[in-house]
Amino acid sequence: MFNGIIFNKGIVKKILKREKGINIFVKSNIKLSKKNIGVSISCDGVCLTMIDINKKLMEFYLSNETIERSRFKYLKLNEQINLELPLKYGQKISGHICQGHIDTIGKILSISKIDKSYLFDFEISLKEKKNIIEKASICINGISLTVSKITNKGFQIWVIPHTFKLTNLSELKKGNLVNIEIDILSKYVKNFFNEKK
Repeated sequence: MFNGIIFNKGIVKKILKREKGINIFVKSNIKLSKKNIGVSISCDGVCLTMIDINKKLMEFYLSNETIERSRFKYLKLNEQINLELPLKYGQKISGHICQGHIDTIGKILSISKIDKSYLFDFEISLKEKKNIIEKASICINGISLTVSKITNKGFQIWVIPHTFKLTNLSELKKGNLVNIEIDILSKYVKNFFNEKK
């Protein structure tokens, strides 16, 4: 469980492709050691298990299911990814409850700087767009954000300078893909009312 507040980034240093999955190696300054092997870490919003660490280089295994649901099938060397350690009991939740279970991939249609903030316009599948609610929380590359507007092709979000600087949003451009996790509470409520029909 995560809250989508990002303080750390990592760089993808190695990608090992397998027949039924891939292993990725991410370098970061997060203070972890061999005793932390098995910990879940949000990597661009995807909950992954750290299976090894050596000199700040963390190794993660991704199954085909994870690869198909996330943008990691397009992952490249030296890409920056957002990292978040799991919540601890009693820790403040500044964002919203994020599971690290990606619903879909979104495509950036445009990024506009307005005053000091940034307006991101995303396109997503119509199937997933139906689950998005204006002013609800949404997790993009592991970042807890708010849907500001629903559009014909998807939705928009505003990003303040602080979040822009601390995350890999500052590296993204028009046409790039992002991992999207729709607010779990929105999905539960919608599912509940669909079953009542």
